[in-house]
Amino acid sequence: MKLTIFGTGYAGLVSGTCLAQVGHDVLCIDIDASKIDQLNNGEIPIYEPGLAELVERNVKAGRLRFSTNAVEWIKHGIAIFNAVGTPPDRENANKADLKYVQAVAETFGQNITEYKVFINKSTVPVGTGKMCEEIIKRAIYAREKDTEFDVASNPEFLREGTAVQDFLSPDRIVLGSSTARAKKILDEIYRPFERTHTQILHTDIPSAELIKYAANCFLATKISFINDIANFSELAGANITDIAAWLGMDPRIGRNFLSAGLGYGGSCLPKDVKALIETGKEYWYEFQVIGSADKVNEAQKKIAVQKLTHKLGSLSGKTISIWGLAFKPETDDVREAVSMTVIDDLLEGWVEQIRVFDPVAMESMKFFGNRSDKVIYCESNYETLEDSDALMLLTEWDEFFAPDWKSMKKSMRWNLILDGRNIWHKNIVEDYGFEYIMIGR
Repeated sequence: MKLTIFGTGYAGLVSGTCLAQVGHDVLCIDIDASKIDQLNNGEIPIYEPGLAELVERNVKAGRLRFSTNAVEWIKHGIAIFNAVGTPPDRENANKADLKYVQAVAETFGQNITEYKVFINKSTVPVGTGKMCEEIIKRAIYAREKDTEFDVASNPEFLREGTAVQDFLSPDRIVLGSSTARAKKILDEIYRPFERTHTQILHTDIPSAELIKYAANCFLATKISFINDIANFSELAGANITDIAAWLGMDPRIGRNFLSAGLGYGGSCLPKDVKALIETGKEYWYEFQVIGSADKVNEAQKKIAVQKLTHKLGSLSGKTISIWGLAFKPETDDVREAVSMTVIDDLLEGWVEQIRVFDPVAMESMKFFGNRSDKVIYCESNYETLEDSDALMLLTEWDEFFAPDWKSMKKSMRWNLILDGRNIWHKNIVEDYGFEYIMIGR
């Protein structure tokens, strides 16, 4: 089947590549000419394990192409996936900015000449499908045409770092539509996934839109819950690692997303939590639980520097090492990452230097701005430790789990380690002469 994907970010590029991998003829479009040039030259603009190999394979097979031609993408696909970004609105950061979604819908209406399905793949607030339908209708009527079309919703459930696997081996596929014609096309698109016995849920468009937000907000609530318990555990002398392990054994709760730390970040959970809270206000509804999860997370991001300041007495004149900048391992994404908050707070504390390292997210952090000449980007995690007063581990990359403690001790000026992800064993760290700060232990 001929499919078009508008947008080559995480959702668009992964979705388009994986749909090509199962046999569809996919054309990916983006208005960013430099990004399309990169892709046509075999360069992947994002870091995602396994994605580069699949792009290369499907481009060579002729099933995957990239272009900036808007008219071409309308003509190509019977189904048009809208996978553009929905970042926080500039005027109200708690709302999703839908201007890119609106622009794609309008372009669709201005160029459609035969029946097609407009599918929202982006994470959008409930009611966006109806809005897109009205935009498309107006654009068609303005041309004095009467071309038929349908709008559908197909939210993505991709995790950065495992996005390819998530798409090709999904635990569920959610398809929102309002006509039998659209439903038939959606079924045909995802028929290759029947062999994996994937659960396919057909529902109405508003429900499909809300399912994605509900899922992300539940996960965010779970993270904030365990961090809330972790903060109390420290006061009560309990061990959050044991508590989370036993909680996870309850089949009603499950172990995932019960790791205490410094809060959640990334491009999805923070944005989606705030967007759903804001959408609730439009319906005169206040999300009590989700609102509390958001507040706990904002406070949790501050805990690392608070703990460090308590131990050091003052940050002024200190050199601080940071291991890990990405919001989680296996991605170069630093959007809403704890590292952003930590660096800002350290600078406000008048540190002398912040020496940072991340295996893949160094360029991403530079893209978001070198806030100060006090931030030094190092070539390795060990280089960050030169004359350092304290080490802060913020992202649990695999290569950080078994460090050379003796070498670290020799490099550092003082012996303080703050483990923001609880990846090390207290006895081992302290046996090497370090003072060890944990979360909830």
